[in-house]
Amino acid sequence: MHRSAACRFAVLIAATFSSFVIPAETQLPQLAAVSVSSSCITHERDALLAFKHGSTNDTIDLLISWQPRQDCCRWAGITCSNQTGHHVVKLDLNGAQFSSPPLVGQICPSLLSLRYLEYLDLSTNSLEGPNGSVPEFLGSMKNLRYLDLSYIPFSGRVPSLLGNLTKLEHLDLSFTLFVGRIPPQLGNNFGHTIASCWFWKVTSIKLLYLDKTYLDGPFSDALGGMVSLQHLSFSHNGNAATLTVDMKNLCELESLNLENSLSSGNITEFVEKLPHCSSSKLSFLSSPSNNMTGMLPNNMDHLRSLVTLILSNNSISGAIPSGIQNFTSLEYLRFSSNRLSGQIPLLPRSLRILDVPMNILSGHLPWGFAAPNLENLILSFNFITCQVPESICESQKMTFLDLSHNFFEGELPHCSHMPNLRFLLVSNNSFSGMFPSWIQSFSSLVFLDLSWNKFYGSLPRWIGDLVNLSILHISHNMFYGNIPVNITVLRGLQYLNLAANNISGVIPASFRNLVGMTLKDQSGTDDSYSTLLAFDESQDTFSLVMKHEVLKYGSHGVVDVVGIDMSLNHLTGGIPDEIVSLSMLLNLNLSWNHLSGKIPKNIGSMKSMESLDLSRNSLAGEIPRSLSDLTYLSYLDLSYNNLSGMVPSGRQLDTLYTENPSMYYGNNDLCGPLLQKNCSGINTPEQRNQQECEKDDDQVFFYYGLGSGFVFGFWIVLFVLIFKKAWRIAYIGLVGWLYDKAYVFVAVTWGNFARRNTTK
Repeated sequence: MHRSAACRFAVLIAATFSSFVIPAETQLPQLAAVSVSSSCITHERDALLAFKHGSTNDTIDLLISWQPRQDCCRWAGITCSNQTGHHVVKLDLNGAQFSSPPLVGQICPSLLSLRYLEYLDLSTNSLEGPNGSVPEFLGSMKNLRYLDLSYIPFSGRVPSLLGNLTKLEHLDLSFTLFVGRIPPQLGNNFGHTIASCWFWKVTSIKLLYLDKTYLDGPFSDALGGMVSLQHLSFSHNGNAATLTVDMKNLCELESLNLENSLSSGNITEFVEKLPHCSSSKLSFLSSPSNNMTGMLPNNMDHLRSLVTLILSNNSISGAIPSGIQNFTSLEYLRFSSNRLSGQIPLLPRSLRILDVPMNILSGHLPWGFAAPNLENLILSFNFITCQVPESICESQKMTFLDLSHNFFEGELPHCSHMPNLRFLLVSNNSFSGMFPSWIQSFSSLVFLDLSWNKFYGSLPRWIGDLVNLSILHISHNMFYGNIPVNITVLRGLQYLNLAANNISGVIPASFRNLVGMTLKDQSGTDDSYSTLLAFDESQDTFSLVMKHEVLKYGSHGVVDVVGIDMSLNHLTGGIPDEIVSLSMLLNLNLSWNHLSGKIPKNIGSMKSMESLDLSRNSLAGEIPRSLSDLTYLSYLDLSYNNLSGMVPSGRQLDTLYTENPSMYYGNNDLCGPLLQKNCSGINTPEQRNQQECEKDDDQVFFYYGLGSGFVFGFWIVLFVLIFKKAWRIAYIGLVGWLYDKAYVFVAVTWGNFARRNTTK
């Protein structure tokens, strides 16, 4: 096969390795209608019967209408054409609608008798035959324009004779077993230069799909002369091609998709070479991840018919053209992860999605900044300043609002007319004021992130009204007061972060009601998960501190985050035993509080736990032995408490201690082989307390006895002296004699002392 024929099938097998299938009605001219009075050609009927009886096993009677004495033009799956003299032009036996392949066997060569056949669809059947190869005779069916053999488990090689199908416009071999076995003659996945392919000479081509063909090099200049071209898709081709062709005359072009395929390009030159037609039809332009540089031109009026413009993940600089406001059909604008700067201009009122995170946009939002149809507004990771204009609240269809990681200040505008808002992310700004009261009516809210701002005041009791809330992240603000008990009625809550505030009081025992963090019931979050997965943004939408690291999560990863972080507050009391029922928790951080009491004995029942931080509290007692049951635990910190007794051992705990020996620091009464500290020589606080109590009891008993004896003896002597005169006289004489003896002793001793001093 010569080179042009080889390249020709780079376009035709474009769908081989993807699930994308071009609908037949969009590719082929309308087949001639079947005549009601027509009767099929005899030898074609015989060929079809041979296909039925000689080569296949019809497992569900798909071909039951194929009877010898019936008109074959009326059989299921058969279309005949009056324009060809009642010849069969279409054979459609697609088995996708059935639970199992209806036809089993092989493709019979009798189909060669259908010389006028233009459309052949045998997909989703088991017609691979004994050797599993695509029949070579299909390459002789010269009138075929549509061939679909997808979902047939072929293997081996694709016959190069398929290159003889010069009229073929659609070939689908997707979901077969040809991976890595495509012959070089077909020009797929072997790095051919795109300019050498045959199809550039066919100016009548309307649809050109080259996805995942890995053709490289520059596009042929002949592309500029394909004036009938409506759709060009050249995506996911390994960034090895370039496109500098002048396409100004392609007035029929409706869509151009170049995602992840170009090695480089200048966006200014690229835009200038797009169709310049008074009635331009270009509505879809996608060129993300193509290493494009340069600036968007100020004048882009020739693209005003665009509905979708995607230029994400490039290195485009400069400002967003102010004329974008005049693109009255524009609905989707994605410029994320570029180097765009300057102020965001006014938006076209038709806009539904504005996605411009990860740029260096600055200044304030224009006061007329609004679009009534706006659904997703993502401005995160920029340098936008000042207050958010009230006009943003006009977007009553808003579902996703992300203003995070900017320099916004002041209070959030009172956007009480956004009934569909599900995601509100305003973290890492300088917003202030009380907890936004207008949020109370947003029962549809799934994701609320107010973290790293200057909000203050107590947490509202009505927070339990946000019945669909899955993520509540309000850390690093100035909230104070107790944790509202109503927060525990949020059955779908899967992540709660109140860290680094001034929250006090106790941890409610009713935390056990947060069934979204348990294995008992996950149905309440299904809808939230599906909504989260609907967003596929390149930037990180969510971050949390876990294992003493800041972990980033995109929209897909966040659905796996189940945790509680109430660190760096003023919580008191104990850790409620009921918290161990939250069996899906991955992260529990209660560090840097004033918690007392003991660690819950059954903490080992929280089987999903990966990170546990209870450090910097006043917890006492022994470390529960059940802690060794947490086999997924990869971070543990119990340091700086009043824990005592033997440290539990286990493979996981031993490994964690080896990696982080500081996890038990500040607990002087802990002991055990792991700490190389013998427990027998250490009196724990409980033992010391018991000994001190016993010592105190002995002292009390001694002094009580001594005092009682003295009082008893005194009253006995006094009683005798009062009623016995002889004893009273003897007692007085004894006292006088003792007094004389003492006086003489003192006088003599003092005289001797005085003489010694005089002699000296």
